Amino acid sequence: RSSPDVFESRMEKRNEVKKQPVGHSKQGEFIRCMEEKARPIFFAEGLGSKTSKGAFTKDKTLDSILNVEMVKEKSAEEITQIWNQYFSAKDTVYAVIPADKFDLMWKRAQSCPSFLYALPRKEGYEFFVGQWSGTELHFTSLINVQTQGETAPSQLVLYHYPDLQEEKGIVLMTAEMDSKFLVVQDAQCLANQVQLFYATDRSETYALVETFNHRSSEFKYMSVIAELEQSGLGRELRPGQASDKS
Repeated sequence: RSSPDVFESRMEKRNEVKKQPVGHSKQGEFIRCMEEKARPIFFAEGLGSKTSKGAFTKDKTLDSILNVEMVKEKSAEEITQIWNQYFSAKDTVYAVIPADKFDLMWKRAQSCPSFLYALPRKEGYEFFVGQWSGTELHFTSLINVQTQGETAPSQLVLYHYPDLQEEKGIVLMTAEMDSKFLVVQDAQCLANQVQLFYATDRSETYALVETFNHRSSEFKYMSVIAELEQSGLGRELRPGQASDKS
């Protein structure tokens, strides 16, 4: 009563506090902000963001993801740890590929840029076509290719970054996928098959890739499934069974 102006001011502040969402804490925000500033900023903001809803990032460079200059002083082991630790919290596929293995994959991709992959389903398999475009590997379901041809949309893109290959001996990989059609386990299965078929030491396995590209009339779909079953991927990646990210 003696100070009505002060009373009204206090009531306004009280109402503002009530309007704040449950769990809101300015002090908590401040602490998080300071922690972020104290931590080395290896990765760019907006990682994995797409150019538009439902579209994949065009010309996705390593610089748009990783602070390349900052990690140049790091060893290959340290960069691997940074990359894996960061992406382990992301709902995506990622890998660090040894330079010699990527060299083999890349050389083979030049002469055999496409292949047919089999994705285990509850009943049987669903086939996907993988097509290399530079260091990007685009996947779409076989049914899309059959019905839409060259206009078939990508449902998964694996991005390979050889920026550190010569200096550090590693190639970084991550991905974007259309979550309406694929889950991370599906994308991981397809990514594992790329190394199975393109980085294999078994001539019989890579012969399937060569046949698909150069003697398509001789190619048999079931040969891919047989190779998956023999490698263990077909059994290990059945729906409902866990698979580790690489």
